[in-house]
Amino acid sequence: MQLGMIGLGKMGGNMRTRLRAAGHDVVGFDHNPDVSDADSLESLVGSLQTPRAVWVMVPAGDPTEQTITKLLDLLSAGDIVIDGGNSYYVDSVRRGAVAGERGIGYVDAGVSGGIWGLAEGYALMVGGSETAIAALQPIFDSLKPSVDGFVHSGKVGAGHYTKMVHNGIEYGLMHAYAEGFELMAKCEFDIPIQSVIESWRHGTVVRSWLLDLLAKGLSEDPGLEKVSGYSDDSGEGRWTVQEGIRLAVPLNVISSSLFARFASRQEESEAMKVIATLRNQFGGHAVKHAAAPAEVEPETGAETQAREAAESSPPSESNPAQGGATA
Repeated sequence: MQLGMIGLGKMGGNMRTRLRAAGHDVVGFDHNPDVSDADSLESLVGSLQTPRAVWVMVPAGDPTEQTITKLLDLLSAGDIVIDGGNSYYVDSVRRGAVAGERGIGYVDAGVSGGIWGLAEGYALMVGGSETAIAALQPIFDSLKPSVDGFVHSGKVGAGHYTKMVHNGIEYGLMHAYAEGFELMAKCEFDIPIQSVIESWRHGTVVRSWLLDLLAKGLSEDPGLEKVSGYSDDSGEGRWTVQEGIRLAVPLNVISSSLFARFASRQEESEAMKVIATLRNQFGGHAVKHAAAPAEVEPETGAETQAREAAESSPPSESNPAQGGATA
């Protein structure tokens, strides 16, 4: 089957490779010319036979919005667009309606598998009409793991909704492992945590691929000394919690794991300063005083002259950091 693939990063590039290995004709476009087959969206669409199928694998948000908006202007009735990024399901429903008005099929595909998908296959949760899903089934069959890992979740929006919940659960699972790890690290029994994690991979009720990855990470960095306790979130956990509020579903574990990530980014908590202040005020409880700011040595005359000369000189290719360049 022929497929256009837009976005050839870690996921999209590996998906193209897996599909080609299965015998599909994949034409890719990426802003990086080193990996792109087509030099523009227009040339990508022009190289495909009708009815066309184009898979969009770019970051969620504005990149996906801009790509699909432009793509819909290039496609014709009977073509199909697949959004394989982590889009918000509400956006997928809206985009699907716009595509439908033009007679273009729309499929929202939640994709899980990460960098391991090339070898292991990608779990796919797709939303769309029966007709669109059937037309794309050869692609889905080649991308999914050999045993299973594919589900038609329902109408447009259901694929990304299912993937959103999947990622929310992932937040909770990871944080449960993390809390158990810290508990063993803090106790008085000198537990060989790496050995315990490895043993849990076999026969226990908590074994999972995430646990396998934790064991792998610990084998590479037993004391976790190469990483800090700072953790970002990519959006799906927030959307999951928002759905819990909308539907009055208590998401105790998922919401706590999301908030723990927020806490990981704080060098100092204003909220806990308030708690400490209140405890001191109503009960006279001791507080830990903030460290005094370090004193800065005054510049010498020569240092001042050197700094001012550097600040006034124009930016150059040899020193691109000058001139307020951003990274």
